[in-house]
Amino acid sequence: MPTNVKVVEGRTAAVIGATGLVGSHVLAQLQNDPSFITIGVLVRRPVPFKHPKIRVILLDFADHASFKSAVAGTDALFCAVGTTQKKVHGDRDAYRRVDYDIPVHAAQFCAETGCPHFLLVSSVGASSASRSFYTKLKGEVEDKVKGMGIPSLSIFRPSLLLGDRKESRPAERIAQALMRLYSFLLPSRYKPIAAQDVARAMIAASKRDAPGCHVYHYKEMRDL
Repeated sequence: MPTNVKVVEGRTAAVIGATGLVGSHVLAQLQNDPSFITIGVLVRRPVPFKHPKIRVILLDFADHASFKSAVAGTDALFCAVGTTQKKVHGDRDAYRRVDYDIPVHAAQFCAETGCPHFLLVSSVGASSASRSFYTKLKGEVEDKVKGMGIPSLSIFRPSLLLGDRKESRPAERIAQALMRLYSFLLPSRYKPIAAQDVARAMIAASKRDAPGCHVYHYKEMRDL
C-alpha cells in the first residue's frame, strides 16, 4: 500500500449491509472515527440506529433512481451486503439479486455520481471461473466493478469470518471453533479473520484513497 497518499478529513460515508456481521462493525467504527462526519446507512427496512452522524436512508434497491440519489455526495461507499441460501429458501435468482445486483449497481452509481472510493466485501477464492456458485458469483461481481472506472476500488477477500451473528448458524460456529484451533496449518489467505478486523482494514483503506484497484486477503488486511 502506498504511504504517500493523502488522508482527507471531514469525509462522508455510506454503508450497505450495516446490519450484517462486517457491516455492523464498519458502522460502529465509523461512528467513532473523527475523519467521518456523516454516515448514510442504506437499508431496506427501518433500523434503530441512533447517532448524530447517522442518516438512515430507507431504500428499495430495485429503484435505481433512489439508489443513485442515496449514493450521490458520498466520499466512500462501503458495501458489505450479503444473504444466505437459507434466507432465500434456495432461490438462486433471489440470492443473485442481493449478492450481485446490489453491489454492482452500487459501484455503477459510485462511478456515475463521482464517488471516489468503493469498498467491497467479497470472498477468498472469488473467481468467475469457479465451480462453486458462491465464489463464482463473487468473482462475477469483482469482474464487473473492476471495469467501471472508479478512481479507487478496494476489494476485501476474507476467508471464514469470526464474530457473533444475529442469526443462528450452528455449522458456522463449529467451523469457527475448528478454524481457530487449526488456523496455523492454513495458507495465509485462508486463515479465519475477525469481522471487526475486516472492518478496521476497510476504514483504513478508505482514508488512503489509493488510486486503482487493490485486493486484500488476510495478510494485507492485517497489515492495514
